Amino acid sequence: MKITALEAIPYAIPYTHPLKFASGEVHTAEHVLIRIHTDEGVVGTADAPPRPYTYGETQASIVEVVENVFAPHIVGTDPFDREKIHAVMQRTIHNQVAKGAVDIALWDIAGKCLNTPVHKLLGGWTDSMRVSHMLGFKPAQELLDEALRFGEEYGITTFKLKVGRRPLGLDIEACEVLRAGLGDDVEIYLDANRGWTANEAMEVLRRTDGLGLTLLEEPNDAKEAMGRRRLVEQSPIPVVGDESVPTAGDASRELLSGGCTAICIKTARSGFTEATEILGLCTGLGVDVTMGNQIDTQVGSIATVTFGAAHRATSARAGELSNFLDMSDDLLADPITITDGRIFVRDEPGVGAGIDEDKLAHYRQN
Repeated sequence: MKITALEAIPYAIPYTHPLKFASGEVHTAEHVLIRIHTDEGVVGTADAPPRPYTYGETQASIVEVVENVFAPHIVGTDPFDREKIHAVMQRTIHNQVAKGAVDIALWDIAGKCLNTPVHKLLGGWTDSMRVSHMLGFKPAQELLDEALRFGEEYGITTFKLKVGRRPLGLDIEACEVLRAGLGDDVEIYLDANRGWTANEAMEVLRRTDGLGLTLLEEPNDAKEAMGRRRLVEQSPIPVVGDESVPTAGDASRELLSGGCTAICIKTARSGFTEATEILGLCTGLGVDVTMGNQIDTQVGSIATVTFGAAHRATSARAGELSNFLDMSDDLLADPITITDGRIFVRDEPGVGAGIDEDKLAHYRQN
């Protein structure tokens, strides 16, 4: 079997409302659907979500690097020769989301050829993941109302609160209102998206002590190495590296230098192959991992479930899997459902991201 083409299809689907957080605001999912074609008719599919304000990749840059930088050297390769293909992509620095999508599409081909769900090829630990829902920038009572609604409608009992606002009291109030309204059995953790300084993050931890918060993700820019190290040393809860750890090398640097004590894995920026490397590093060092979300579509979310459910460590915590509910539509032919707070893997060959071709034709931009 040989790869005959790499296809990068830009498309845009509006969100139902603006999504706001410390590192930016988005109104439309301007993503790229990646397809790898083979001479035996097997096609691998993955979604690439550009995040220019975080990783520097744009919709246009992903299309360019996949079709005009990667493809000339990957076409003609056996899709099972992943190491050779990764060696080609590693010659280009950064572009993690583009590389991750190509990798997931290769795994999709492998699962289809072997007539096996990819989550079983990766490890097959369990058949579903618990869902964590992300709460964005809103007044405290609105955040509580949203959390209660998601708990009632979907059975979700874990919430990730986007923080990083000033004055600090806005986020502190949100923590207090959520805890009082949700009770002690609901998990709440924070993600500041580098919105604070290390000293501000320490002040928030001091003023929220006793609320049972479980994690603090990217409280400040990891490049502020001394402040970040001091924060990590004094924090009573794990400090999670996210934007600062897109690769296995980045994860090892931050963990070994004291920049964080837990890691967020996002298949959208690491694919399945590098995500496995990051996971092995974390389990070897004995640090917790979470499965994160890059404001993924259903196509991206099912990839996260595929990897997260495959491993014991990644399925131990609820994964951030519900952002697709903020989209006005999606490309997945068989839509995702959240049942009793869980999303199940697709029990079919490959990743299970079958595309509705009519919707793709409607939303594509080329």
